[in-house]
Amino acid sequence: MARGAIERGAELILVAGGDGTINEVVNGMVNSDVPLGVLPAGTANVLACELRLGKTLENSVQALGRCVQERVAVGKLSSTSMDHPRYFLLMAGTGLDADIVFDLNHGLKDAFGKVAYYVGGFSKLGRRLPEFNVEAEGRQYRASFALASRVRNYGGDLEIAPTISLLDDQFELVLFEGTSSFRYLKYMIGVCTSRLCGMRGVTILRTRKVSFSPSDSSLIHVQVDGEYAGIAPASVEIVPNALTLLVPPDFRARRPIAVTDSAWTTSPTP
Repeated sequence: MARGAIERGAELILVAGGDGTINEVVNGMVNSDVPLGVLPAGTANVLACELRLGKTLENSVQALGRCVQERVAVGKLSSTSMDHPRYFLLMAGTGLDADIVFDLNHGLKDAFGKVAYYVGGFSKLGRRLPEFNVEAEGRQYRASFALASRVRNYGGDLEIAPTISLLDDQFELVLFEGTSSFRYLKYMIGVCTSRLCGMRGVTILRTRKVSFSPSDSSLIHVQVDGEYAGIAPASVEIVPNALTLLVPPDFRARRPIAVTDSAWTTSPTP
């Protein structure tokens, strides 16, 4: 629908929905000059939270009238399990969080929203998590959860990638090691207290391209913008100057301090 509207000469596209709906629209708009405006009407509304557009449709409508156009990069996911690449604006997750998305109880999500994701996450406690191979910046890593993020916000409530911005032509890649699901209780505390940096078993780096591949016969799931997207092997890369987004006028001023080192913190391997 978005692609067709652009072909017919649309000068602006507004989308009311969640991050998954926005993702679908983005895939029809990449490499066009038509600006995209978003109105939060979904479960987590990560993009609206990142932009600080307000948590209600009414507030967001008022905020859109003051927004300015900003050209941003997007991510592109490629996988042998997909017929064609898939673009994303927010993040790509591989491993644990994609496994939660894959097993999500959609009836519970419809009834209780984000609670369904927490229920799905805690249902993994006590299970062994498969690790997989990650390659970025010429180095090899192992992880049971990898997040290549374009935004600081995660799930509407948390921050996992603390220094990234949609204005950057990079991902902030956050890698979590370990096959024990109980280890993620410690990681969650680190996220909630903003103390992931330097935590044992966590690696954070900047990159423009990263690949994921299974290390054994385990199925390694992938999600983009909160929607299931297939299995590894897969890769994601930055597509610069790909989308015009309507953002608040102070969005550029709120950009985190730029990090020039490609690997700004790497914790010791257990």
